[in-house]
Amino acid sequence: MQQIIHYLENQAHEVVQLQSHLVSIPALGPSNEGGGEKEKADFLHKYLRECGFEEVIEINAPDKRVQCGYRPNLAAWIHGRDKNRTLWIISHLDIVPPGDLSLWKSDPYTLKVDTDTLIGRGVEDNHQSIVSSLLAARAYIEQGIKPDMNLGLIFVADEETGNDYGLPYVLDNRQDLFRKDDLFLVPDFGTSDSTMMEVAEKSMLWLKISVQGRQCHASTPEKGINSLTASAAFILSLERLHEIFPGKNELFRPAGSTFCPTKKEANVPNINTIPGLDVFYLDCRILADYSIQDVINEARNLGLDIENKYGVNIDYEVVYQQQAAPHTDPYSEVVQRLARGIQKIYHATPRPQGVGGGTVAAFLRHRGYSAVVWATLTGTAHQPNERSSIQSTLKDAQVMALMAIDDETG
Repeated sequence: MQQIIHYLENQAHEVVQLQSHLVSIPALGPSNEGGGEKEKADFLHKYLRECGFEEVIEINAPDKRVQCGYRPNLAAWIHGRDKNRTLWIISHLDIVPPGDLSLWKSDPYTLKVDTDTLIGRGVEDNHQSIVSSLLAARAYIEQGIKPDMNLGLIFVADEETGNDYGLPYVLDNRQDLFRKDDLFLVPDFGTSDSTMMEVAEKSMLWLKISVQGRQCHASTPEKGINSLTASAAFILSLERLHEIFPGKNELFRPAGSTFCPTKKEANVPNINTIPGLDVFYLDCRILADYSIQDVINEARNLGLDIENKYGVNIDYEVVYQQQAAPHTDPYSEVVQRLARGIQKIYHATPRPQGVGGGTVAAFLRHRGYSAVVWATLTGTAHQPNERSSIQSTLKDAQVMALMAIDDETG
């Protein structure tokens, strides 16, 4: 294994070369006014073949919105000693737009190198992990060493705009690639100290709440029904959801479910009118023990009290919902292999943890696969002057390579 680690320690130049190519290809989905991921997928397909990967396949999801007519997904792997099991590392091809160019200190589509730091759109989200996984597999190929299990790489489309053409499509249409005892690493979220291993997610619910009263002049409030007053009372009443759903799970910070009023739409444009319609939104991150429908029902029950007290009508619209997938066991094999690698390479103490939002690992967990989300990241995804670290890229590659052997002394 030291031979693999030493090889990866000396691949900084390859990190820069790969990132330079990837950054120069703006793989934006059509929802972000882009042409899709084909050019980036074509580059990676050629690179994989040149590196000597034993299997490379395309899994193309039809999409008439892009010129080529499909959104590309790639799967590639090298065979291990045990050909019946695979460690899959899943990264995504698409990026988000650069946003306000005046906030960038360099061209977002031209890689800037500043000592250990790489700057450009996509360098962290998700190029760093693409490069780490490529180098981890290439290390085995170049050194003529077989991992103890197959090492597979998947590069998916559409992660940034809904996943309809990405990982779920791959799972639905190429089930033959996967076995229930395969292991899955999704290097798309993490901390700068390398210690957070994401194994659980909360359910997500975004609820639009429209409170309908009766508009009138503010000098004659008795002629109307003030929807803003009722909304304010309802917002305070919704705090009771924390009492109705009191469960705790120490994997998460915070440990309980959260119910937060967030967005508020404008009601009337002038001060001297009592609003007849007031609209606000509720962001809910719900422990998996509770169903989303139960939360909606309890919110409606609280709303009935407001309707009766203030004489308003309240409508509810689900803007988005995703029921949490089953947790990955913190003591599962994939988590333990990852923890072993982090300890050896980063000399850090990793911890299993849950997060409040959804990741693509949820699609795997819903299908019964053990998946963990981890990477060593700067936390600048989607920001101007997005950054990643060359050394973190190489060390993450070493961790990935370690995960594919049964014993770190092997």
